[in-house]
Amino acid sequence: MRLDIPQELPRRRENADGSESPAERVPARKVPENPLQQRLKQAPDPRPDARQIRPRAPRRKKEPTQDVPRERHRPVASDGSRRPARAATNIVGLELRPEEKQLLAETGRFRVVRTADLRESLYHGKSGALDNDLRYLRDKGLIETKRVNLRRDGRRRSIERVEVVTLTKEGRRLLIKDGDLPKDQKVYAGLVKPREVEHDSQIYRAYQKEAERIEGKGGTNLRVKLDYEIKADVQKSIYRERKADPTRDMTVIKEQVAKQFDLPFVDGGIQIPDARIEYDLPSDPGHDPNFDQDQGSRTGHEDIEVLTAAYHAGHLRSKAQAGFRNYASASDRASITAKIEDDSHLIENILEL
Repeated sequence: MRLDIPQELPRRRENADGSESPAERVPARKVPENPLQQRLKQAPDPRPDARQIRPRAPRRKKEPTQDVPRERHRPVASDGSRRPARAATNIVGLELRPEEKQLLAETGRFRVVRTADLRESLYHGKSGALDNDLRYLRDKGLIETKRVNLRRDGRRRSIERVEVVTLTKEGRRLLIKDGDLPKDQKVYAGLVKPREVEHDSQIYRAYQKEAERIEGKGGTNLRVKLDYEIKADVQKSIYRERKADPTRDMTVIKEQVAKQFDLPFVDGGIQIPDARIEYDLPSDPGHDPNFDQDQGSRTGHEDIEVLTAAYHAGHLRSKAQAGFRNYASASDRASITAKIEDDSHLIENILEL
């Protein structure tokens, strides 16, 4: 059985005047002040004085910028004398220096040229300037450089390698559009016969020697025709003659065409040189009687041939009888001399590259 016994609550002790006793009084806890509120009170009023407020200037509209290719920016002249500043050409987006334009022109006229020959003829032996220009033109896709092996001639123990330059199709297009070439000057790109690079790359060196002689005699405005172009013209003429009269003897036709192009006719065949240099003659007819002058046209030409050790004896004799200006390198000259040692007069007519 559960019993609920009422209990009496404790009473507060009161003083005689009815106030609570100090022992029974509980002090109230003080809440600490928020530091953020204290900082806000100490901070100055962020609102500026109305007198210091200035009206905002109107914002100018930004004009759209035009994307200009990097190559079109006109270069700043450099203090160094090793590489002069480029001069803009009339080709939009590309700038070429005179040496670079001439490098393209010489390479295009001869299809393939050795860099060593360009260094001597255009850069006065300065390899650094040539390397810079080759790198720039190669990066622009205008030329290609390649190293080729030369033939062994029995004296060299190791294979000699040379660097050659050719134009790309882009380089040929730019040269035709911008190059300062004669109107009838043909320009080539790429290699047609890679196996004949060693021979073909020496034609430019022979041209340099012959051009110096021609200009010394008063010849100007030199143009070059390579054997590709000469052969094409000769074949077209032969085809026209045969078509006009199919009954004519082929030897007679060839002899007539050879006379038409002023080419030698030896042993029943038309002899075609590696290159023909055409030039304008001085106005004075008596300036140099040794020049081969076309009557009334005031022009002349010289045919040059580069002989190599790969030529057999019969081929060498035909070239010598043709009356070309024959050139050979010092290394090939020894092999050529051994093949035609019986014909001493032929050896004397071979000029050294």
